[in-house]
Amino acid sequence: MFNDIYKGKKVLLTGHTGFKGSWLTLWLKSLGADVLGYSLEPETTPSMFEELNIYGKCKNKFANILDENSLNETFNLFKPEIVFHLAAQPLVRLSYKKPKLTYETNVLGTLNVLEAARRHNSVKAFVNVTTDKCYENKETHRGYKEDDPMGGYDMYSSSKGCVEIMSSSFRRSFLRDENSMALATARAGNVIGGGDWALDRLIPDCVRSINEGIDIEIRNPVAVRPWQHVLEPLSGYLLLGQKLLEEGKKYADGFNFGPEEDSVLTVAEVSKTVCEYWGSGNVKVGEKSPLHEAGLLMLNIDKAKNVLGWTPSLTAKEAVKNTVDWYKHFYNNDTDMYNFTMEQIKNYEENIKWNKNCAAK
Repeated sequence: MFNDIYKGKKVLLTGHTGFKGSWLTLWLKSLGADVLGYSLEPETTPSMFEELNIYGKCKNKFANILDENSLNETFNLFKPEIVFHLAAQPLVRLSYKKPKLTYETNVLGTLNVLEAARRHNSVKAFVNVTTDKCYENKETHRGYKEDDPMGGYDMYSSSKGCVEIMSSSFRRSFLRDENSMALATARAGNVIGGGDWALDRLIPDCVRSINEGIDIEIRNPVAVRPWQHVLEPLSGYLLLGQKLLEEGKKYADGFNFGPEEDSVLTVAEVSKTVCEYWGSGNVKVGEKSPLHEAGLLMLNIDKAKNVLGWTPSLTAKEAVKNTVDWYKHFYNNDTDMYNFTMEQIKNYEENIKWNKNCAAK
């Protein structure tokens, strides 16, 4: 996988205690990487990081990306060769309650990590993870392309739009030298998968409701999102990191990672599919939130296909099934969840459908 590029590589991963960060830590370790995770302590109970004892499987630095001294000390001691930056305030609804925290973490925090990486010659590549919500969403029936305008209605989305603009400016201002690190951004859709217990996330909310024996209440049943299993965008991040390490500035750009357009589902369809695979549960439409929620959002992934050779390997329903399987085993307490998670990673690797020669043509 990934031309064995991560074997023995020093990888600094911010946000490793989160949902996506936990999965990426395990995948990088399976690829032979020397991983140091930089993050706050896990913020949910339960958390995948704690349940799978990821703490014991990598190096850990529990600190805030707003702490510049701690970041610089970590870079000085570890001397990473590649950085995957996932740390963020990732919740739309929380951004309405805590706009300052959202901007401080997502914009200034990201700038701190970029500056720390720039000061250290060991760093050759930097994958900056943002979101599909960074675009100025007109709710059109086409996927957004990488050169579409940045925007964002809510504070979370606009903060990530700022990060995209800042990353482009950072490249042009400081990374023009051929020997400087190669910086790319990665924009993913609505990610699902086992081990996510964050609030205001559809499938975790569904699972909680089923386990508590109450109806699954959804606010916006016809909303369309680019749902994808967590391993899909992570595979894109890893492939992008490989290309940056191998060929540098050629791939220093923004890339979308999402599902095929014929694989999108509405909120109601996802909720009902969860109940179908779980074998129980009832969905009802609750009171619509007064806070703005987009009704339609899709990504165009042609660039990732044509430039990187990446393509999705799972349909939306397969993504939901893999997610439900993970949670069912967890709540039934009938299997070792670390081994089950690693099995899902291995199965995904075996079913990858990428055009591995595409980028070389």
